[in-house]
Formats: sequence, structure tokens, C-alpha cells
Amino acid sequence: MLTPFHLAVPVDDLDAARQFYGEIMGCPEGRSSDKWIDFNFFGHQFVVHKGKPLTDADHNGVDGDAVPSFHYGMILEWDDWHVLATKLAKADVEFIIEPKIRFEGEVGEQATMFFTDPAGNALEMKSFKDFSQIFAK
Repeated sequence: MLTPFHLAVPVDDLDAARQFYGEIMGCPEGRSSDKWIDFNFFGHQFVVHKGKPLTDADHNGVDGDAVPSFHYGMILEWDDWHVLATKLAKADVEFIIEPKIRFEGEVGEQATMFFTDPAGNALEMKSFKDFSQIFAK
């Protein structure tokens, strides 16, 4: 069993972050103050802190896509990834990279999608049908 990670990112609007991560992404809220909010991000401690959002114009080419060099996210179970992709589309979340299968038929085949939160932080949510492929070369 993996241990939970902790990640904190800056956001400029806590209410918008609460609506996005809590309502749209479905992450239960933990403790909070007027400066930060804890979320249960798929079993991990994710915190948004009131601050200046990170901006990143850098991208790297990956399988034909311009992937933001700074991003975070989760590796979900295959069916959960598809449920989330549908939920985000229905909530009119704008995708940086539309939900798709990357490296199809190759080592490391994965489902992936990229989008931003209201502060502009880039997220990647991905899945592998075969989790043994996560670190495969």
C-alpha cells in the first residue's frame, strides 16, 4: 500500500477552488481557514493556499501533445478515470488536452487528460488498464 502524499498549490480565489475541487472534482473538504483549504484528493492530502498562482508557459512535446511542464494529478482506476472525464465534460471544464489514449499499443499505454483549475494550475488525470505499466520502459 502506498502512503499518501501531501501537495500544496497557490490559488487566487479560495471559493472558486472550493467549488472546483470540492464540487466538480468530488474531493471532500477537510480542515480550512481563511488562507487555505485541505482536500482529500483521492486519498492524498491536497491543500490550496491563498496566494499568487503559478504561471507556466513551458510545455514539452509528448506523443504529439504540448504537455505543461508543471502539472500534478492522479493515476485512477480505469473506470474511475472514464467517470471523471465524463463528469468534467458535463461541467464544461475546458481541456488543455482532451481525454484520450496515449501510447496506444505501446509500453506505457495510458488514458490521459489535462485541464486547469480556476487559478490556472494544470492537472493531469491518467489511468492504466495494467498498473504494472506505470514505470515500464
